[in-house]
Amino acid sequence: MSEPASISSGIAARYASAVFELAKDASDLKTLESNIEDLGAALAESADLRDLINSPVVSRTDQATAISAVANKMKLMPIVSNTLALMASKRRLFVLPALVAQLRALIAEEKGEVTAEVTSAKAMTKTQTDKLAKAIKARIGKDVKIDATVDAELIGGLVIKVGSQMIDTSIRSKLNSLSNVMKEVG
Repeated sequence: MSEPASISSGIAARYASAVFELAKDASDLKTLESNIEDLGAALAESADLRDLINSPVVSRTDQATAISAVANKMKLMPIVSNTLALMASKRRLFVLPALVAQLRALIAEEKGEVTAEVTSAKAMTKTQTDKLAKAIKARIGKDVKIDATVDAELIGGLVIKVGSQMIDTSIRSKLNSLSNVMKEVG
């Protein structure tokens, strides 16, 4: 891991731990989970929000004002809103994606869930996602939350990551294997 990435994850871990414990003490993990999912979706969908949290050109006060407006518009719980305001005042909004990931992991651990990162060549239907979650649950014995992404370069099949385990059934992977075998022969 590169040094800036480890610094970011360390900062995010401290904020995530504090937010998680405050929400847990207030018996409000369900609201926290909803807020974090909304915030994660906003980060994924809005290039302007990503630019805001990463831009060194935007002043602290402008970042704080903008992130407060976003928090109010999204109706985030006070714990999350206050944390975002604090992060803006310390110029640490750049760790927001890592904070979201850390909080998702803490909430999943609390619920006894594991997250399976699934990459497919095209978007999976709800039925396919449910069947996959059941199959993974049967294999590992824990509830599974699917984090699905689409990568058309896979051509077909799936790449599934659960913890440190990875299953790659993509056609791209099979073609690469076949290509390597043919190179060895010729």
